[in-house]
Amino acid sequence: MSQQEYNFSDIAPYDDSEFHSKMEKLVKEPGFLHAVNFTMPSSDVPALIDELLKIQTKDDFQQQVMFPFLEMLAKTTTSGITLGGVKYLNPSMSYTFITNHRDIVLDASFLNLAFLRKGFPTSEVAIGNNLLIFDWINDLVRLNKSFIVKRNTGLREGLEAAKKLSAYIHYCILEKRESVWIAQREGRAKDSSDHTQESLIKMLSIAGQGQFIDKLKEINLMPVSISYEFDPNDYLKVREFLLKRRNPDFKKSQRDDLFSMETGLLQFKGKVHFQLTPRINSKLDQIGDFADNNKAAKHVGCLIDQAIHRSYEIFEINYIAFDLLHKTNRFERKYTPEKKEEILAYFNKQLNKVDLTDITEEEREYMWDMILTMYANPLRNKLRSLLGGME
Repeated sequence: MSQQEYNFSDIAPYDDSEFHSKMEKLVKEPGFLHAVNFTMPSSDVPALIDELLKIQTKDDFQQQVMFPFLEMLAKTTTSGITLGGVKYLNPSMSYTFITNHRDIVLDASFLNLAFLRKGFPTSEVAIGNNLLIFDWINDLVRLNKSFIVKRNTGLREGLEAAKKLSAYIHYCILEKRESVWIAQREGRAKDSSDHTQESLIKMLSIAGQGQFIDKLKEINLMPVSISYEFDPNDYLKVREFLLKRRNPDFKKSQRDDLFSMETGLLQFKGKVHFQLTPRINSKLDQIGDFADNNKAAKHVGCLIDQAIHRSYEIFEINYIAFDLLHKTNRFERKYTPEKKEEILAYFNKQLNKVDLTDITEEEREYMWDMILTMYANPLRNKLRSLLGGME
C-alpha cells in the first residue's frame, strides 16, 4: 500500500482547518484546565484561554504559546539550552531527526525550541499512545504538531500500525516537506546507555521506493545527541531498578509515568545540549545492500549510535561519576575537589528521595552503583566510540 492509499487522520497532527474547533473543545476540558492552573496563576487562565481561541494554525500555536512557555521552562529549570552542528542543516531539506531519549516530554520540545530560536522550522514529533492517558492530552499534542505511535497492540495490528507509521514518516519528508523527530528506541534508557532498536530501523524502511538502504536514504536520517547535565528523574530510575531487583515482575503504574513526566518537566536539569550530526546518507551509500535486512538494520543502528555517542556533551558530573564508579582518578583534571564534594552531596540527596521502606545497606550500595552508572555511561560510550572500544 502506498502513502497515498493510507488515511492518516487517526495518527497525524490535526489539520489547520480543524484547529479552532479542536481548541474550542480542549479549553473546556477539566483535565486541561487543571493542568493549566497547576503551571500558572489562576487569575491568568482566562486571558490564556482567550488567546488560545484566537489562534488558527499549529505554527501560530507554537510561536505564540509554546515558544514563550518553553522559554519560561528553560529559564527556570535549566542553566541554558545550546544547539551545535547547525551547519549540517540545509533549510531546503526535511529530515528525520533520530535522537537518544532522556526526558519523556522535553527532548523534542527543547529541540524545537532551539530550532525556533535559530529561525528554523520545527519538526513533527512522534509520541507513543501509551503516554496519551487522557483524551485531552491526545488533542493537545496533535494541536502541537505531534503524530501518534500506536503501541501495545496485537501482532497483526502492530504490523499494520508499523506500516502506516512508516508511510506517514515518508509522506512527511517527501510530500509535506516537514521534518520529523523520533527517539532511537521505545522508552528511555534507564541507565543512560543509548542504543538504537533494530525494530525502529526496520519500521522506517517499510515504506519508500527501492531496496532497504534506498528507503532509509529517502527520509534523510540525521542523528542528534542529547545531553542533560542533571536528570531530575535519576532517583526515580534508581527506585525502579531496586523494585525490579526485589521483584522481577514489577511494572510501573500510570501514576508513576505521570509523576515522571511532571518531575522531568518542572525540576532542574542544569545545562542541556543538542548536537546535530551529518545525515547518514553518504555512509549508507558506502555500505551498499545487505542480503539480510536484519543485518542491515543492525549496521544502520550502529551508525546512528556511533554518531550519538561521539557527540555527547560531557559534564563534570559524568567525569566524577566515572571515576567514582571505577575507583580511579583518571579524569580528576576535569573537575575540582570542591566540585566532587558538591556532586557527592547531590547523589546522596537524590538517593535519599527514594521512598521505599527497609532499604538494606547492600541495597543502598546497589542504588549508589546505579546512579553512578547512569551518569558514567555517556562518557563510557563516548570513549568506546572514539577509541575503538578502548576505555
